[in-house]
Amino acid sequence: MKPQHLRLAALIGAAMFLTSPPQARAAADDLVIRTMGPVSYVCGGVAEDERQALSAREKDFNIGVLFTQGAAGEFLSDVAVKLVRDEQEVASFRAAGPRCLIRAPEGSYNIEASYKGQAKSIKVSTGTRNAQLRW
Repeated sequence: MKPQHLRLAALIGAAMFLTSPPQARAAADDLVIRTMGPVSYVCGGVAEDERQALSAREKDFNIGVLFTQGAAGEFLSDVAVKLVRDEQEVASFRAAGPRCLIRAPEGSYNIEASYKGQAKSIKVSTGTRNAQLRW
């Protein structure tokens, strides 16, 4: 490919990124693995491409949790999450999507979550990949 074609392709790609809806750009950013102390996590999964991306990463994590509401199990995001071990908070974050994958040191944890002021919790051990909290 000629250098001028490479420059044109780069400009077109940049223009497409800048003109794409902010929520599309944010969705890609939300799948970044974040670390807090000994815990790493990634949340997302509203769109099909995010669900596929999370599924591809699942083997690298040892806890998985899904946040839903109602009888139909509608996906939730913007859930405040705390990971607690031996009554000590080891991580806290806001879930950017309904599915969170967590990598934590081996052991048992309480996942304490709050959505619109309503708290829920579930006890999990490392290796639990299908925990669910439903409001």
